[in-house]
Amino acid sequence: MIINLRAAKARLSELVEKASSGEDVLIAVRGKVKARLTRAGAGTVDVKAWVRELRKIREASSTGRPPKMTIDQIIDELREDHF
Repeated sequence: MIINLRAAKARLSELVEKASSGEDVLIAVRGKVKARLTRAGAGTVDVKAWVRELRKIREASSTGRPPKMTIDQIIDELREDHF
């Protein structure tokens, strides 16, 4: 479903229900799609793969000094920013 921004503001509760049931809701501004409202968890990230990638990056850029933060501390900090 595509809906313009003004109408989406007025029908947000209804659109959230549609998205939570699996329907993608596209929000357009001046005829161009600018955003997508979709079911939570639809774009989940493989956290274990993400952590492995972070470890590779850390090892590749290591200076030999101990890190100021561990990977787990960084992830916890990022989670706090999103919730």
